[in-house]
Amino acid sequence: MGELGDFPGNIMPVGRLDEGSEGLLLLTTDGKLSEEIRGRKVEKEYFAQLDGLVTKEAILQLENGVEISIAGKAYHTLPCQAGMLTKEPDFPPRGKRIRSDRHGPTSWIRIIITEGKFRQVRKMTAAVGFPTLRLVRVRVGKIRLGEFIPGMVKEASDKQIQEALH
Repeated sequence: MGELGDFPGNIMPVGRLDEGSEGLLLLTTDGKLSEEIRGRKVEKEYFAQLDGLVTKEAILQLENGVEISIAGKAYHTLPCQAGMLTKEPDFPPRGKRIRSDRHGPTSWIRIIITEGKFRQVRKMTAAVGFPTLRLVRVRVGKIRLGEFIPGMVKEASDKQIQEALH
């Protein structure tokens, strides 16, 4: 485990988390590895807090793929895995409040995608009528968020990373 300032100069994030998203972020100095992780062979799992009480129909739509806009063009997402969470995840509170509870109920879903288009999960949930209020990436391949302490840096060999992805 290193300090946050101990990064090599050529380090890059693997994928992105947009400004409003939270969770697992992998960093690498290997562009080829980054491309592989961002590819369709590696699952990315998210927990999303949605505005409203999500329906089984909306979950089924997500699983079958939905039409979203990417760079102004229509795009149909690949089928994915999705499901309702029966209880709220035990995440630390957000620094910035999402909205007041008086605006109605929310629900949490789990969604696993293999692609990673710009703001894809947010666009997918909005397309089925349930905008995302909070989005947390909890897994990339076999690497899980719960294995780390926020702000923790853990160095791994190429072999360890390959094993953790597949």
